Amino acid sequence: MRIIIVALLLLCSCTAHQTTKSESVQSVKCTIATHLSYEQRDFAALTTADDAVNLAFKIAGRIVDIPVAKGQKVKQGETLAVLDVHDVELQVNATKATYTEALQRLERGKRLIEHSAISQQEFESLESNAQQAKSAYENSIALLADTKITAPFDGVIERTYVDTYERVSSGQTIVRLVNPISTTVGFTAPESLLSLLDKPTTRFEVVFDKWPDMKFKAKIKSYARTSSDALGFPVSLRLVDVDTSKYVISPGMTCIAIVITPEHNGNAIALPLTAIYAPMSGGEYVWVVDDENRVTQRRVTIQQLQNSDSVEVINGINQGERVVTAGVYKLHENQLVRIIE
Repeated sequence: MRIIIVALLLLCSCTAHQTTKSESVQSVKCTIATHLSYEQRDFAALTTADDAVNLAFKIAGRIVDIPVAKGQKVKQGETLAVLDVHDVELQVNATKATYTEALQRLERGKRLIEHSAISQQEFESLESNAQQAKSAYENSIALLADTKITAPFDGVIERTYVDTYERVSSGQTIVRLVNPISTTVGFTAPESLLSLLDKPTTRFEVVFDKWPDMKFKAKIKSYARTSSDALGFPVSLRLVDVDTSKYVISPGMTCIAIVITPEHNGNAIALPLTAIYAPMSGGEYVWVVDDENRVTQRRVTIQQLQNSDSVEVINGINQGERVVTAGVYKLHENQLVRIIE
C-alpha cells in the first residue's frame, strides 16, 4: 500500500512538472500607463503659396507678346506680357496736341488780360482748360507703361490664361505668378478646435510626407471664424526657423499638421493604438501585466484618438500599470509573458 501511495505521488509530481514546463510564454512589448499632460491631434494638410498674384492689364488691347510659359522661373521686374502700343501712342499724340494748343491759348490770354482785352473769368477758363489738357496728356503717357506686365517679385509662372494676338479687356487675368518657396500650411479644423487656436499654450508642428522623421515648428497665421460648408474651418500655419537651403518646401506638398493643446481631462491615460484589443464579439480591451508577468484582460473606455497612433483612455486603466502594446491578439487570460525591453 505504501508503495502505491509513493508511486501516485511521484506520478502527480511528474505531471505537474510537465504542465508547468509545457506552459507557453508569449513575448510582448509593454508601456507604463501615464496621465496625459497634453492632447495631440493630427490633420491632413497641404502647403500653399506665400505669395501668389493674378496679373492683368489696366487697359484693353491686343497682346503682341507673352515671353513666358507655365513653370518658368522669372525675376522681379522681368516682362511677362506686352500689349500693342499703337492705339496708346495715337492717344498720347492726340492729348499732346491738345495740351500744346491749350498752352498757346493760355499764353495769348496772359497778354490780353494785361491790356484788359479779356475778362478775368475768360482767363481763368483758359487756365482750367490748360490744366485739364495737361492731366490728360500725363495720363496717356502713363498708359504706355501699362502696356507691359512685369513680375512684382521673383517667382514661377503657374499659368498663362491668354495667347499672343488675343484681344483682352481691362482687368482680365493674363498670368498667375507664385513664389516657389512656401512656408504656409493649410488644413481644415473642427469647430471644437477654434477656441484653442489663439491660446499661448497651444503649439503647432508639421510633418511632411517627404521627411517623415522631421518635425517643423509652426505658429498660427490665420483662420476663418465662419465656414462656407459643413467640412470645417480653414486654418493657415506659418513654418518658423526653416532652413530653406536644406528643406525645399514648395506649394502643393502634402503633410500632417499637429495641434498640441493642454489636456482638459487630468485623469485620462495615453496609450498606443496597438495596445487596444478589439475582439469580434465587441468592446475594447487592454492586457494588463501583473507582478508575476501574467496578463489580465481589462475593458477600457476610449475618449478619442490622440493622433494616428495613440488614443485617450478615460476609464479602465490606472496610472503606473503595465499595458501590453504588441501581440495583444495572441494572448489569453492569465497567460505568462516575457517582456521585451
